[in-house]
Amino acid sequence: MKRRIIQALLLGAALAVAIPPAFAQNDAATTAAPAQSSKQADRALAKAVRRALSRAQGFDVSGVFVKARGGAVTLSGSVKDGSQIAQAEQIARSVQGVTSVSNKLTLFHGGNG
Repeated sequence: MKRRIIQALLLGAALAVAIPPAFAQNDAATTAAPAQSSKQADRALAKAVRRALSRAQGFDVSGVFVKARGGAVTLSGSVKDGSQIAQAEQIARSVQGVTSVSNKLTLFHGGNG
């Protein structure tokens, strides 16, 4: 009798240990999908901002880097003309989906440092 009780307890403990990780894996899989889709949305937004910058007349986008995260866009890098710093921010704000812009652009001075 004691042997059956011990077996039942061991079986119950084994099931209790094995089942929660299975649920945790399912939860992780469902949360990974939204994270991946938000990453794709961020990439698409950054690409749209960069495309808008490249279409602006007289704007050299070659030294500009664009990052996006949840609608917040960060511009970094350098431009050759000081007026392009404000122009880049204005263009980025005009892109649909942009909620804020952090402008970290600097003026390119040339040379090797």
